Amino acid sequence: MPDRRPRRAPAKPAAAVRELPAGPVRTSTGMAELIRDPDRPSAVTLYLDDAESSHVDLLDPTYLEFEYMQQMLAVLDVLRPGPLRAVHLGGAACTFARALDALRPGSSQLVVEIDAELARLAREWFDLPRAPRLRIRVGDARAALGTLAPGAWDVLVRDAFNGPAVPAHLRTLEAAREARAALVPGGLYLVNLTDRPPLRGAREEVATLRAVFEHVALVADPAILRGRRFGNVVLACSSAPLPGPDLARVLRRLALPVRLVDGERLDDFVGTTPPLVDPARPHDDEGPAPSGADPSSAVRLRADGRSRPADPSGPG
Repeated sequence: MPDRRPRRAPAKPAAAVRELPAGPVRTSTGMAELIRDPDRPSAVTLYLDDAESSHVDLLDPTYLEFEYMQQMLAVLDVLRPGPLRAVHLGGAACTFARALDALRPGSSQLVVEIDAELARLAREWFDLPRAPRLRIRVGDARAALGTLAPGAWDVLVRDAFNGPAVPAHLRTLEAAREARAALVPGGLYLVNLTDRPPLRGAREEVATLRAVFEHVALVADPAILRGRRFGNVVLACSSAPLPGPDLARVLRRLALPVRLVDGERLDDFVGTTPPLVDPARPHDDEGPAPSGADPSSAVRLRADGRSRPADPSGPG
C-alpha cells in the first residue's frame, strides 16, 4: 500500500465533479474500482484488484496524496527544473504525469501502461492532457524500454507493479542499462519500490542500479530504513552527481520528512548484495536474454512524439 501524506483540512465541496462509476469495472487485466475520499470531496482512490493503486484529485492535478510521489517531485525540483521530456513506466491513473503537466508547462510525457482498457478509462475518468503533452502507449514497460530513442528523455519514472511487487524483469541489470541508454546525459531515473524488513529487495535494486549509474541515492522513511515497517522506497539514479546536501534539505521539509542515503552510507546499506540479472536463455551460451522488441526492427519512440507506433489506447 502506498504511503500517504498527513491529512489536511478537507477541500471545499466541488460543484462539478464528474460522474464516475459506483462499482467495480472490468479492465483488460482485472477489476478497477473508484472510492471517494471522505476527507476530500473532489478526490478518489483507484483500486486495482482490491489493491490501492492511485489517488487523484479531479479538480487539482497538482495534489499528490502518496508520500513517495511527493518525494519524487522534491527530487525533480532540485535536479531537473523546468519543462521535462518524461517517460512513466506504469500508468494506472497517471497521477504523477498529470501533476507534472500542471506544474511544468511545456513538458512532453509518455506513459506506458500494460492494461489497454485501464488506459482508456483513465482518459475518460481523469481528464488527462492530450498529446503531445501526454501520450499513453499500451504495452509491457520492459518491452517499451527497448523502443525508446537513445538519449532522448530527461526523466524516466518506474512505478510499475504486479500486485504488491515490481515485475522481476524491470529490476535487472539489463533493464537498468536500457533505462540509462534512453536518458540524456545527466538524465534522471526515478524508481519506486515497496519492501519490508530486512529490505533485501531494496538492497538488490540499489546494487543493480549502482552497477549502471555512477550516482544513486535512496529516499525512505527512517522507520522503513530501521526495519520497523513495510513501505515505499524511492531511488534516484543519474550519470551526473546528485547534490546530496541540497536533496537532504528539501526532503526534510516535506510534510513527513524522509532520509536521504547516499555515498558510504549506501555502501553499508548494500553490503555484498549482488546485482539482479535477466535469466539466461535455454541452450544459449551467450548470456542473458534480451527483452522487448528487436532493436533492428523497432520504431524508436522519440520525445517529440514522431517516428513512433500508433497509440493503441486511442488519440493522445
